[in-house]
Amino acid sequence: MQALESSRRNFIKAGLAAIGALSAGGVTAQGKVNHKFDKIVDVIVVGSGFAGLAAALEAAEKGASVLLLEKMPVFGGNSAINGGAFAVAGSPLQEKEGIKDSPELMLQDMIKSGRGLSHVDLLKNIVYGTRPAFDFTVKYGVKYKPFVQHFGGHSVPRIMQTVESTGGGITRPLVEAARKQGVDLHTSAAMEDFIRDENGRVIGLVVREKFNFLQKDSGLVLNYGARKGIVIASGGFSQNVQFRKAIDPSLDEKLESTNHPGATGECLMAMLALGAMPIQLDQIQLGPWSSPDERGFGLVSQFNTIAGFPKGIMVDCRTGRRFVDELADRKARSDAILNQIDENGKPVYPICFVDSEGVKLAQTLKNGLKYGVIRKFDTLEELAKAYGIPTDNLIKQVNEFNEYVRNGKDEQFNRPLALAVEITKAPFYAARVWPKVHYCMGSVAINNRAQVLNVRDLKPIPGLYAAGEVTGGTHGASRLGGCAIADGLVTGRTAGAQVAAEPSQNLS
Repeated sequence: MQALESSRRNFIKAGLAAIGALSAGGVTAQGKVNHKFDKIVDVIVVGSGFAGLAAALEAAEKGASVLLLEKMPVFGGNSAINGGAFAVAGSPLQEKEGIKDSPELMLQDMIKSGRGLSHVDLLKNIVYGTRPAFDFTVKYGVKYKPFVQHFGGHSVPRIMQTVESTGGGITRPLVEAARKQGVDLHTSAAMEDFIRDENGRVIGLVVREKFNFLQKDSGLVLNYGARKGIVIASGGFSQNVQFRKAIDPSLDEKLESTNHPGATGECLMAMLALGAMPIQLDQIQLGPWSSPDERGFGLVSQFNTIAGFPKGIMVDCRTGRRFVDELADRKARSDAILNQIDENGKPVYPICFVDSEGVKLAQTLKNGLKYGVIRKFDTLEELAKAYGIPTDNLIKQVNEFNEYVRNGKDEQFNRPLALAVEITKAPFYAARVWPKVHYCMGSVAINNRAQVLNVRDLKPIPGLYAAGEVTGGTHGASRLGGCAIADGLVTGRTAGAQVAAEPSQNLS
């Protein structure tokens, strides 16, 4: 046992030494300095989601020339396909509806969800930046629904959602705004490596233009220089099954991902090779609102977040009973759902359902019914029969829950009932539920200025910034719903402002 522990320590030391060696000299990962650039700008941003677009716009607003690179053929990444739900502490609609909220309350909710692993200094930047970031999006034409939603783990309703119910409602206006600000926007442009000067400062990137995601070595290799610095906002790695399995063997091929196919983490790996400090890479979040009956993020996710969980209930189909607070944080719900297995270890998919009153705001209902991933029933008896649920148990559970709603207190799981309604009005709408790999809480370490930190001394790597999901430590063990947009926009704006203020390097 001692020999095994000694071997483990030596392996860790060797790994850190190797990473440190890569970060020590003024060279690329291939061991070469390259000062000949095909294009030179002030700032290069990698990634076109919430964080990348916010960084590009902020830097451009401050007078920097900006080049934005997106490896996929369209802009937006995971941000464009997410649910468009933005947690804002102190939004105008909260004020109008008399909802008492504050950055301090949101901070406490996020700390609780993070289970003691959150880097609170980074969290503070997020929560205090949500209202300015919200105003930033409105300035550029983003439209939100005229009501506030209550997502799991939040003390109060604070979720603003785009009218489209997708993150594309934010990314599309920001792309257009970036164009108007003069940002040079490139799709099918994949970052391959960093270029550093003789002092170790990051001064450019090796990039594959006209890149085909399905062909790793495709495209034209060019060198781009950045006089002020580079912002990496490339998102997570949940579609890289080999990498995520190495970090957490339980996240194997049997679990799907909600992410787009390009979420494979190459930029993260390049930063680690450069010497960036890794933070909590094993903290990988599952989305508890997904369905096994569709691929990716799908239609059921939005149905559950806006209707099923806040206004309906979720039950074990074997017993007809609830088994978790439907508005608990994502980790608590995912863990509880994954425990729904039979004696052979196979999933027993829970059923989440709501009545015709609770479903009114679910925009994906029509298409969910069309494709059969959401089902409609005229009675609870029909619903129970369709899913093999004991009818008497289910009706008893519904009656109990309705009493909780009338009394304002959930006696089973102490769920917040501010948005709940009694489940009484037919027809009823239901969907099967099973988690999918959704978000990477861990990645590289940054400071409050969004500078990437070196593993050897925890000092900033000169010229290198990061924002959004490619940064780690902020959310700890579980990110609250609606906080990805908050994180991306706030850290992106911080990175853009900070890199634009850097002194220019002479790269000619």
